[in-house]
This record gives sequence, C-alpha cells and structure tokens, in this order.
Amino acid sequence: MKRLPPLPLLLALGLALLLSAWLALASGPLPLGTAKILAALGLPLDAGLQEYEAATVLQLRLPRLVLALLVGSALACAGATMQGLFRNPLAEPGLAGISGGAALGAVGVIVLGSSLQLLGDDSSLVVLPLAAFLGGSLAALLVAGLARIDGHTRIGTLLLGGLAVNAITGAGIGFLAQLADDLALRTAMFWMFGSLGKAGWPEIAIAAPLLLGSLLLMIRDSRALDALLLGEAEAGHLGIDVERLKRRLLLVVVLSVSVSVAVSGIIGFVGLVTPHLIRLWAGPGHRFLLPASALFGALLLTLADVLARTLLAPSELAIGVITTLIGGPFFLFLLLGLRRRAELL
Repeated sequence: MKRLPPLPLLLALGLALLLSAWLALASGPLPLGTAKILAALGLPLDAGLQEYEAATVLQLRLPRLVLALLVGSALACAGATMQGLFRNPLAEPGLAGISGGAALGAVGVIVLGSSLQLLGDDSSLVVLPLAAFLGGSLAALLVAGLARIDGHTRIGTLLLGGLAVNAITGAGIGFLAQLADDLALRTAMFWMFGSLGKAGWPEIAIAAPLLLGSLLLMIRDSRALDALLLGEAEAGHLGIDVERLKRRLLLVVVLSVSVSVAVSGIIGFVGLVTPHLIRLWAGPGHRFLLPASALFGALLLTLADVLARTLLAPSELAIGVITTLIGGPFFLFLLLGLRRRAELL
C-alpha cells in the first residue's frame, strides 16, 4: 500500500475531527444548526437561541464531545504504545486485561460503596479513577509477569494471559452485579458496555489533566519506541534502558486506560484498530504514529458516540457495542493476515 505524506494526513485527520465535532453538537433528538451552536459556544450571533438549546449544547453535548476526544485519543495512543513496546500489532490494552482489571476495580467500588453508603457524589470523582487504576495495575502486573519468560516478554503468552484475566474480571463483575442494588446494577452495566452518557464537567476536570499528561508522556518517548523497532539489543546499544522504558510506558498506559475506564466504562478495540490503520497509511515511525493515532482515535470515538445516540433514538446504544462491531471483524482480519504470513515463511 502506498504511504501517505505525514503532514497532509495530519491535516486531513484534523479537518475530519472538526467536522465530526460539529456533527456531535448538531445531532440528537433536538437538531441544531451551525449558527445556534456557535451562539451557544459564546459567539455574538443573533441566531434566536433559546435557553434550553444553549443548555443542550453546553451541559449535554459538549461534555460528551470533550470526553470522546479525550478518551478516544488516550485509548488509541495507549494501543500504539503497547504495539510498539511488544512489536506486535495484536497488543492492545483491552486484550492484555488492563481494561477488564480497571473495570473490576471501578465496579467493586460502585457496588461495595453503595452497599456501605461510603461513596458520595464528590468522593466518587476521585475514588473511582483510583480504584480503576489499582485494578488495571494489578491486571497489567499479572499479565506481564505471566508473559515474561527468560527475561523476554512473549506476545502469545501476553495475549493468552490477557484472555484469562479478562475472563476472571468478567466473572468478578458478574458476581458483584449479583450483590448490587438496582441503582448500583445499572451503573455496573454502564462500566461493562461503555458509554459517554454520564459525561459532565466535574468528571472532565478530573480526567483531562491525567489523560492529557499521559498522552504527552507517551509521545515524549516516541524516539525510544522507534529505536525499539530495531530490537531490544539494538535499542540497548543506542543507550536506551529497555526494561526501564517498558516499565515507565506500561505505567503510563495503565494510567490512561484506567482513567478512561473510570469515566466511560470499557470501550474496546479503539487501541487496536486506530494505530494499525495509521501504520498502514503512513508507516511505523512513532513520532508521527502516536499523534496521528490520537487524532484518529478521537475521531473514531466521536463518530461512534454519534451513532450510539442516533441509531435507535430516543434510546441509546452502548458505545462499546459500536466499537466492538467495528473492531471485532478487524481483529479477525489481523489474525488471518498473520496466519497467511506465517504460512509463507
């Protein structure tokens, strides 16, 4: 496949992201025109904007859009980072068990906190991301420990360990759901299938610094990831502490995925599909791959949220259903491609 120039591709992704953002603000049970959207955002336009229309934009649609941009870019960049670390296109936070561990931690706090009446509205903004981070960290440590053989990380063992951890965390979430009251059960279902329906400015105020910080940290190590493409020994000869790099980036990936799960639930396959397509279009260099994946992930999740809100309106689909319908067949396509490649060798 012919490679695309990096700068035009970035510009195209940026333009597509702007169009998808407009679509997200305009679409819904209450359609809004461009003039009213701009007036709601503060531009001095005489668009006949009603108070309820401004509230729809500022309190409902804009928080969902901002959260979709943050979570989509974080998950895509985390997927690209994991694929670079393990030098395998099948590596992805969800498949490695991180998302499942983070969701189990969050659901545990929701159910037990509700039962013990310990989880208030204010404390949940801090406790849920912390519980998700601890759950994701434990899952990542377990899977990484299982996959490490003779000082090297085996990708096959990593994926099998991730499947096992996902099965265990799924069973744990199911068990906790049996203990939950009606409100906690509905909230737990939100974590299992993923949604941006609970997006609000307080949640964004907590999540945005953590997700943006993790994005910057991953992009900062793009040169080291490029060196790692040559092999661990070669990267070591270039002065890179490979094991320290792995630990640092894995911690950043766990942070970004855990915070994403804490505010949106489990949204699968964004970290698998997005970086792989960018790599096909523009090559494996991480200095371009990571920021382009962030833009494309934000675009993908924004469009998925629009579909989730409008396909069955006035009902709403879980956004995780949309991303899985896209990512599941793509994952099978990757597996078939790897199988054909192995047969040719």
